[in-house]
Amino acid sequence: MFDIGFSEMVVIAIVALIVIGPERLPKVARTLGHLFGRMQRYVNDVKSDISREMELDELRKLQATVEDAARAIETSVRTEVSSAESALNKVAAEASVTAELQAVASAVEAPPLAGTVAAAEPPAAIPPSSVTAAETPPVNATVGTAPAAAPQLELGLESAPPAHPAQKRA
Repeated sequence: MFDIGFSEMVVIAIVALIVIGPERLPKVARTLGHLFGRMQRYVNDVKSDISREMELDELRKLQATVEDAARAIETSVRTEVSSAESALNKVAAEASVTAELQAVASAVEAPPLAGTVAAAEPPAAIPPSSVTAAETPPVNATVGTAPAAAPQLELGLESAPPAHPAQKRA
């Protein structure tokens, strides 16, 4: 520690023996040993505190880098989600416009059936007592055709297998 050799320690011991005396030398040596031990423990405690602080500082730096990486990932994910959402909204808007155009085009191209009232024409004023329900055909207001001309949904119930085995035999 102080770079003291054996010969220098012998000189210090002889001077201490002469100055302190042989009766008090063991007490002084014991006290110096306790003080030296306390000093070593204090130095070791300071070293361990410094090393813990350095490790804590490294952990804080690591935590900061992880948080920065997490923020970067979060922002990139948010931008990707928002761009995908805007693209989907654009496609949905285009699809709704296309569907509206197809509905308008099919309404314009469909010829009115004989005996039906067109959607654009106002109904004629007919007294209610002179017209019966059997004489007037029902009108589909969305397309301007009679329900008989509208496509029918085929359920195919006749060709479906029976649900219960007992119904098969009957």
